[in-house]
This record gives sequence, structure tokens and C-alpha cells, in this order.
Amino acid sequence: MNIINEMKLKIPGKSVNEGFARSAVAAFAAQLDPTVAEIADIKTAVSEAVTNCIVHAYRDTIGTIYIETRVLENRVFMIKIKDRGCGIEDVKQAMEPLFTTAPGEERAGLGFSVMESFMDKVTVRSTLGKGTVVTLTKKIGEKGK
Repeated sequence: MNIINEMKLKIPGKSVNEGFARSAVAAFAAQLDPTVAEIADIKTAVSEAVTNCIVHAYRDTIGTIYIETRVLENRVFMIKIKDRGCGIEDVKQAMEPLFTTAPGEERAGLGFSVMESFMDKVTVRSTLGKGTVVTLTKKIGEKGK
């Protein structure tokens, strides 16, 4: 698919930056004139992905989170959220509802499920010790989504 427009953002993996990341991505998506519900869906999915980087990828350190957003042809909005953290040992298992690698903390293990419920497509690529890339895709203007 052809790229119509794109934005790249690099932020420290600090919890105070989660709100900024979701707002920046939502502001970029505004060029597609999404509905309030579509913006809320995008913000929620971005929030979950960025929080995963902060809590799981970097654990007790502050790493960098890379966010790349693209407006593609046919009103497709794509967001890539990448970290260079610890990686995910078993992506399929990590995407199961209620699975968490932080059992002692107040984590529900629903991050990927939430992302999947708000976006049209979620893909996760990860390499242990090298990091994870979560790609979120949503067609703006789709009725019933």
C-alpha cells in the first residue's frame, strides 16, 4: 500500500509519556477525520502497546519507545510501536487473554486482547534480547467497527 503521510516519534519509556504518545498518534490520525469512537479506539490501543513497552520490555530500566504512524491509501491508519527491550519468549502465549509476565503486580494480562478488540489487525514480532514490534492497523470510516 502506498504511504500518503507518516510521522515518527521517539520517546523515553516513562509512564508520564504514555498520555503524550496516545495524544500525538490521535492528533496525527485526525487528518482522516475519524469519528470520536475511532479516535478513542486508536488512543486505547496505543496506550496498551506503550504501557507494554514500559512495564514489560524495559522492566526496571528506562528504554526508548519508537512510534511510527502512517496514513496509507484507502484510509488505512497504521501504527508501529517498537522497543529494544527483553523481547517476548512466546508471542502466541503472550497474546492469550489473562497471560502476564508480571503475576505479582496488578496486571490483568489483557493488553493484546484490548488492542485486538479496538483495531482491525494486530501483529506482534519479537526477538528475545532484541525487542518487540507491535503493528496496529485500522481502516478509518469502516461502519460497524
